[in-house]
Amino acid sequence: MSIERARALRKNATEPEKRLWKALRLLRHEGLHFRRQAPVGPYYPDFACHRAKLIIELDGEPHTRPKQMKHDAERTRFLESIGYRVIRFWNLETFGGEDEIAQYILSLCRPPPP
Repeated sequence: MSIERARALRKNATEPEKRLWKALRLLRHEGLHFRRQAPVGPYYPDFACHRAKLIIELDGEPHTRPKQMKHDAERTRFLESIGYRVIRFWNLETFGGEDEIAQYILSLCRPPPP
């Protein structure tokens, strides 16, 4: 795992990643700390909340290609095998929907009512 690689990925964030990152940062007051492009095993997920064991991936058109779909499935299997839940959103969902995505993520992280 390379800190330099993680830094480069953060520096070259896509517009959808920037939009969702802004919304996820607002969840700090809920006790959720997300990290961008932080190494988890051999992978660099778009966003990770270690406390909630949650990985969030934003996918664009390349993720519809068979080779990439296979890679994504392998990556998800690995992350789930070490206890993370992986959720995916399409890049387009962040344009005007980033706040709704953040609220959905918050609902996943809250404990169920008694």
